[in-house]
Amino acid sequence: MKFPTPPRLHRRHALLGAVALMMAPLAWAQSATFPTKPITFVVPFAAGSATDTLARALAQSVTEQTGQPVVIDNKAGASGMIAAQQVARAPADGYTVIIATNTTHAANEHLFKRIAYDPVKDFAPITGLGKGGMVMVVKSDSPYQTVADVLAAARQAPGKLSFASGSASSRVAGELFQQMANLKLLHVPYRSNPMGVSDLLGGQVTMMFTDTSTGVPQVTAGNLRALGVTTAVRMTALPSVPTIAEAGVPGYEMEYWFAAYAPGGTPAPVVQRLNGLLHNALKSPGVQQFFTATSGEPFPTTPEGLAKFQAEEAAKWGRVVKAAGIEPE
Repeated sequence: MKFPTPPRLHRRHALLGAVALMMAPLAWAQSATFPTKPITFVVPFAAGSATDTLARALAQSVTEQTGQPVVIDNKAGASGMIAAQQVARAPADGYTVIIATNTTHAANEHLFKRIAYDPVKDFAPITGLGKGGMVMVVKSDSPYQTVADVLAAARQAPGKLSFASGSASSRVAGELFQQMANLKLLHVPYRSNPMGVSDLLGGQVTMMFTDTSTGVPQVTAGNLRALGVTTAVRMTALPSVPTIAEAGVPGYEMEYWFAAYAPGGTPAPVVQRLNGLLHNALKSPGVQQFFTATSGEPFPTTPEGLAKFQAEEAAKWGRVVKAAGIEPE
């Protein structure tokens, strides 16, 4: 038997519907004037990293578009989890945005047994930002001139050669390298790629797979030697440097991506406003210069497109982490 809905529930449903109808125009009205105060871009890695460099270029454009300052807040550490947790707990008003990567939103869930945020439920996707590759580097006075030299030395002395990493991309690139080449290397983790490069320059580690924004300037300055790039084809920024696949590890490829997220529950009109601001920023001279210098490419998406891409990437990184033989910490 179907019982009639009590009048009190009818009134409650009607009230909720009326509130929703009133709130929708308010949200759109707020988005039309957004932002009315400074925005904070939270960066999961240290100053000087690729993510930080991109975030600062984006921030400059957003400030030029809106007249509002954009503050860069570097929260390096714990493979980006400190920054992600901070944004997940921030007010859902659009004024806190994480300039995230595959580390925080696709890889960490496979690299760690527990993380203090949900990469899907705790965030509102805004837009993809860019894609890029890494470069395998050693100190300029290193005895290793080529990838083949590293392969030979590592096979002769298993576990003696070390590699630094300051992000999930950096770590998995090194782990996949040794797995595909059937090597044993010593992994040395850092809070961010620039910190790993610093110790590489100091001779504390043998090599590193780092983002081009961090590594290429050191190669150009003569401080580091580039042995190979992780992309499927050679990079325009390093045209004479072979891919790792052509240098001795067939089939090797590893790339990373950037994206922007707001806290979960951020009103859709505000998300759309941020999407538009960031899409415009991707066309700005400063951001274009970043991608040219790093051999990367812009990757604008809709919020829905980013959500779909993230789901696909999380599955892919799960397969990569498993293939690399990495046990969750």
